[in-house]
Amino acid sequence: LCVSLFALMAMQNLTDNQLTQIENNLTTGVTHSWEIGTHTEALTEFLTPSYSIFSSSSIPLSSSQFTYGPPSSLDPILTLAHSVIANRSTSNDNAQGPQPFMQDTATSNPVSIGVAVLIANWTGYTGYGGAEDYVGVAWDQVDYLFSGSMPKMSDGAILHHVSQLQLWSDLVYMVLLFLAYYSVTTTNRSEWFSFSIYCPLCNSSTGGMWKHIMMGSGMDSGHWATGNSWAAAGMLCILRTITNSQYANTMKSEQTDLVNWVGEIHNGIYLHLQSNGLFKNYPNSSNTSNFNDAASTALLASTMYHLANTWGWHTHLLQVECSWQVLSSSNSTLAHFTSDMWLMPVVDPYNFGQQGEWSQEVQAFVLEMEAARGDWVMVGSQGA
Repeated sequence: LCVSLFALMAMQNLTDNQLTQIENNLTTGVTHSWEIGTHTEALTEFLTPSYSIFSSSSIPLSSSQFTYGPPSSLDPILTLAHSVIANRSTSNDNAQGPQPFMQDTATSNPVSIGVAVLIANWTGYTGYGGAEDYVGVAWDQVDYLFSGSMPKMSDGAILHHVSQLQLWSDLVYMVLLFLAYYSVTTTNRSEWFSFSIYCPLCNSSTGGMWKHIMMGSGMDSGHWATGNSWAAAGMLCILRTITNSQYANTMKSEQTDLVNWVGEIHNGIYLHLQSNGLFKNYPNSSNTSNFNDAASTALLASTMYHLANTWGWHTHLLQVECSWQVLSSSNSTLAHFTSDMWLMPVVDPYNFGQQGEWSQEVQAFVLEMEAARGDWVMVGSQGA
């Protein structure tokens, strides 16, 4: 279905009206913690890129950048962060001390809100309900992760669930990104730890794709496409956080590791990109119940654009441009959107083995893909 790269370069982005509808869909019914975290990250990248992790600005931003307050484009992100923190006591049954940003049966999911909370902190956002102790609340979340009552592996790896020993591939995006951002914005390097302890999820026999869930009840040793996209996206956010921080010169080897791990995921998974520009829900599975999934396709595309922009890696760009054209170029028939701009087909976000009808987090993936490609085009489409 894909045309030449030169023709792809001439394709147009989605229209402003279409993107606005996608953004509106993203805000519909967002209640789960990881949906809020994904929502705020996508909107920051899309609406206010100068405040995003992928900007060229140092982290944390200089106070001179918000002398007159944060830009209005940050309002949706800061409002969400403020609302979560303002309701934290109610959500956590008036707990004191170490606790998550909001209640969840998963250890990792609430942590994804943390970057937005820290942006609210250093922009001095008060919202409509008065100031909040954002940095204090962020510390409570960090302390909760490392407190003795939380289950962890013997090597210190933080686990996905409160109640059992289990590693999930999306934990890199949900947890490790916040820890990196917290360390940089509070100059508290002590919270850094080795990312390599999560490499048991990697699988060299499949070219570098990550397994989905290891250990515990409900283990899934398959190479779930969305899990691989979560892992790649999380590692790229961490990479960019480091390179824009005061630790850039002292963490060269960690940056190289992160780039290589993302590259391994790309090399493994893009072997299985179909001629229709989409991945299967499990790209290397021959199971007859396997289905096409535009969700992972979109988020993985964003990671390839970011890797090209931040590190000069251009492998698989032609395949990624093919996926982008099939999914969302306004020159295409938009066959993978409903009339009201919900991306399809997608995995059910609450049941990773089933196809879903619609998904808020997938709308976030589309905005992240559009933002990342826009950045890539803006700097000259390097590697094209």
